[in-house]
Amino acid sequence: MPAFDNVLNADGALIVGAGLAGLFCALKLAPRPVTVISPKPLGFGASSAWAQGGVAAAVGEGDSSHAHAVDTEIAGAGIVDEEVAESVTAEAAARIEDLARWGTPFDRDTLGHYVLSKEAAHSKNRVVRVEGDRAGYAIMQAMIAEVRKTPSIRVVEGLTVIDLARADGRIIGVYARKLGDRYGEPILIRARATVLAAGGLGGLYAVTTNPPGVRGHAMGMAARAGAVIADPEFVQFHPTAIATGADPAPLATEALRGEGAILVNDLGERFMLAVHKDAELAPRDIVARANYRQIKAGRKVFLDTRAAIGDRIMTAFPTVAKYCTDFGIDPTKELIPVTPAAHYHMGGVKVDDTGRSSLPGLWVCGEASSTGLHGANRLASNSLLEAVVYGARIAADISGLEPPRGPLAPFPGIGWDEAAGEAVEENLRNLEPVQSLRHIMTDLVGVERNADDLKLALRRIAELEQSAQGVTRSFLNMTSSATLVTAGALQRTESRGGHFRTDYPEPSPTWAHHTLMTLEQALTIRAEA
Repeated sequence: MPAFDNVLNADGALIVGAGLAGLFCALKLAPRPVTVISPKPLGFGASSAWAQGGVAAAVGEGDSSHAHAVDTEIAGAGIVDEEVAESVTAEAAARIEDLARWGTPFDRDTLGHYVLSKEAAHSKNRVVRVEGDRAGYAIMQAMIAEVRKTPSIRVVEGLTVIDLARADGRIIGVYARKLGDRYGEPILIRARATVLAAGGLGGLYAVTTNPPGVRGHAMGMAARAGAVIADPEFVQFHPTAIATGADPAPLATEALRGEGAILVNDLGERFMLAVHKDAELAPRDIVARANYRQIKAGRKVFLDTRAAIGDRIMTAFPTVAKYCTDFGIDPTKELIPVTPAAHYHMGGVKVDDTGRSSLPGLWVCGEASSTGLHGANRLASNSLLEAVVYGARIAADISGLEPPRGPLAPFPGIGWDEAAGEAVEENLRNLEPVQSLRHIMTDLVGVERNADDLKLALRRIAELEQSAQGVTRSFLNMTSSATLVTAGALQRTESRGGHFRTDYPEPSPTWAHHTLMTLEQALTIRAEA
């Protein structure tokens, strides 16, 4: 590795990303030293804070972790790793207790039992929630408060990681830049253990429920460093983003349908009854495709909460209610316009049951990872569960590398700059290559796919890389992730879960396995498109 002047030492484990997975891992590492890097102030920019449903856990009477695992496997359309599903669901109750102990105000009844919601493809009410639809926000606020008072955790805000640092065949830290400094010399931050927990890639799509910064950077930088990627083609599109034209699109939680809300088109037809035996509570990929096909046929799609929930939506689902009223919709009296939107990536950096990637020195958790839990289609509210389970497992795996020690000093000259942050947000909204990439993904690699569109997408992504002025490593992380998703989708000549090919509309037994792919392999597929 070349000599590098601008070097900092993490003095412990280094966690890239400050969503639930990263913060949970940091807390589980205490009192061992850990540095958490976040481009924004804690609580801003992480998908976890936007999660409405809650955490799936078999903690209700008559439920079991095995039943939860079976539901996970069914939703995952034949490629969920059974052992992973059984082990993760078995840990769920303990991780819920961790969250509660750290201050998460989960909804409880008068006897102190958790109030549980039912979401699509769950056989039982097993989603532990907060104020109906505020679980993600409430959990994150509790975790942030706990992190802030934990002296062994150093939080560095206003720093954007752009690359993994490699030496002697292993990851030794990361390269990062101060927010807004696109072309300055990056900072090398050294660490003996690097945890990548920087989110998914929904923001690579023009219509998404993800925060603006969640655009495949984590998977892209790991792939560029040589990591094996699993199941990149499996992107989950949430059926009911609120169709207001906002970017990102606000989400109408699946729990609304769990409480009886229905989907209708502008002719008043409840079309899901003819699509699946579970109607609106069918797996997300089925509902998303049904909505997509209605819209493609010229219809408009609406979520009708009036009869099932009525006025109660204002108090039971305050987040959704506020989204509606902000856009002039009265959900107690009016239909809520909805559309499918890129929501969650089932694929990611392949990890083992301890969170280790194929690159020594690199662990990955949260949506950036692919653990084998989700298969081809994530079961509702399993994402936050996976985040805390693997956050805890990674902490246990790397805890022996660093002894407990006193508080860590702040990094000099680095911190959140609000003006720079606003400038970056504005730049992201207006940067033409980024917006072009997002439209390529939505138009050609979306809810329904085919070979011609996928090959065209690969060619256009390549052209973007070649023609974009001042291509940054951050942009290459995005195009690398987009290439992996598209190459995986082209290679998988079948339909399964979140991946649907109109030219191969049925599942094939020859494809009843995970995709494993490196960036080099994806680029070869791209070159041949």
